[in-house]
Amino acid sequence: MYDILMVDDDEEVLKINQAFLEKKGFSVTVANSVRQALAHMEKKIFSCIILDVMMPETNGFDFCKTIRGFSDVPIIFLSGKASENDKVNGLLLGADDYIVKPYSLLELATRIEMHIRKHEASKQKAVNSTSVLSFPPLTIHKLSHKVLWNEEEISLSNREFALLEYLATKVGEICTFEDIGNKIYGSYLESDRRTIMVNVSRLRKKLENYTGDTQYIESVWSKGYRFVKK
Repeated sequence: MYDILMVDDDEEVLKINQAFLEKKGFSVTVANSVRQALAHMEKKIFSCIILDVMMPETNGFDFCKTIRGFSDVPIIFLSGKASENDKVNGLLLGADDYIVKPYSLLELATRIEMHIRKHEASKQKAVNSTSVLSFPPLTIHKLSHKVLWNEEEISLSNREFALLEYLATKVGEICTFEDIGNKIYGSYLESDRRTIMVNVSRLRKKLENYTGDTQYIESVWSKGYRFVKK
C-alpha cells in the first residue's frame, strides 16, 4: 500500500479525493496547509505528494521548492491555475506532473501509481548500478557477495571477497598495504603486511583458475596492489 500526502486548503476536495483514492488501495493523509503537511512529513515517509498551488501562508510552488531541497519524492500539482506559465513553472521547480482542475479521479489515481512506479524503478536502477562492479566477463555483486566469471560463481571467503571488492572500487589506483589493512582489518601494523600478501596470493590463485593467465591484481613494488581492467 502506497502512502500519499494530499495538500489543499479546500476541505471538500480533500474529502472527495481521499475517499476515492483509499478505495483504490492508497493510504491517504490530508493536510490543509503547508505547515500541517510538514508536520506529517516529519512523522512519515510518503510515496507521493499531491499539491495544490493556491494556499494560505505558503503557496504550492514555494512548498515544492522546499521539498526538493531534501527529498526526491514524486510531486503532482493539482491546481485550478491552468496557464502554460503555471504548468511550466511547476515542472521547472521539480514537480513530476501538473494536473488542472477539474480532473478525472481515475486519471489522478493512475498518474499517482505511474509516477510512484517510475520513481521506484529509478531508485532500483541506481542501486543495481552501484551494487555490481562489472569487468566483463568478471562481475562482483556487492549485495549478494558473489563473484562471477561469465555466469560461473567463483567461491571466495569473506575476507577474499572484501579484498577483491575494495581493490575493484579503486580501479587503476594504488592501494597501499596500509590502505588495505585499515579497510579490511580495521587497523594496520607493519607486521600485517605478510598477512595481506598471503590473502592476495590466495585470491589471485582462485581468480586464475577461471581467468587463466589474466591478472586483475597487479603488485606495486614495496607499496601494495592495483586493480586493472582487462
